Amino acid sequence: MFGKKKAVPQIDKEQLELIKTAQARVKQKKRLYIHFVVFLIGAVFLIILNTVIGVGEDVTLFGKNWFVFAILAWLFLFVYHLFNVFITHKFMGKDWEQQQLDKLVAKQKERIAQLEKTITKQDTTTSKLESEEEKKTKISTGLTIIVAAGENDAIGKDNKLIWHLSDDLKRFKALTSGHNIIMGRKTFESFPKPLPNRTHVVISRQKDYQAPEGIIIVNSLENAINATRQDKQSFVIGGGEIYKQAILLADKIEMTRVHESFDADTFFPKIDPIIWKEVSNTFHNKDENHEHSFSFITYERR
Repeated sequence: MFGKKKAVPQIDKEQLELIKTAQARVKQKKRLYIHFVVFLIGAVFLIILNTVIGVGEDVTLFGKNWFVFAILAWLFLFVYHLFNVFITHKFMGKDWEQQQLDKLVAKQKERIAQLEKTITKQDTTTSKLESEEEKKTKISTGLTIIVAAGENDAIGKDNKLIWHLSDDLKRFKALTSGHNIIMGRKTFESFPKPLPNRTHVVISRQKDYQAPEGIIIVNSLENAINATRQDKQSFVIGGGEIYKQAILLADKIEMTRVHESFDADTFFPKIDPIIWKEVSNTFHNKDENHEHSFSFITYERR
């Protein structure tokens, strides 16, 4: 009763795109062929105009008949058409545009990935700082670092001070008298004798380390802090490795900043302004009793 429906051929999108591209290329080449034929006819026509009919036979440019330059201009248009069909459209067609787009997208994705990695790293750093803050709260009982450091954070060489500043020594004595002072073994051994009116807590990994009576010997900074919990403000006085550990736990830094850089083998850690806030700063110029200018600076943990 009803006739069968005529089958409709199915062409996928990729095949259709290829067909359209092929058709466009055929049209371009046909136009190029027509252009070439017109070029030949036009060139012959220009020559006939000048040599046979005599149009503008007396007109010359740079010693050449005008039709030579007309043919060259005509040739330039043909070469441009030729280049456009076989070079520009071939190498800078839709495929080339897609390749460039893919490259730009890939670069953008790479940049986004780097930004995400940077943000993740910053978050990790923040988490570590928060963890250190929690750790400090658990074990610190008002720990204060006291140190004298040059502009390049130099604090000593060959287990000795690099400078002698009488006001700095007076300040050290005034702040630490009556308190516990925590130090490494090498710092303790740099003293001619134990400092009066202070309890010395010495950190040493040597199991049988011998020290004068009254000196407390421990094997870690944590044990030193536990041994001084009765003091509301214990002071860490060095050396370099003990400072590196203590700066993660201390509440305060009492620094004498000597305004000059020095040759040294021991350095104080960099003070991070994100973690530490400067609350006071008193400058002292150099004079007959002080070879270098310096500042007394107090930092408190934010």
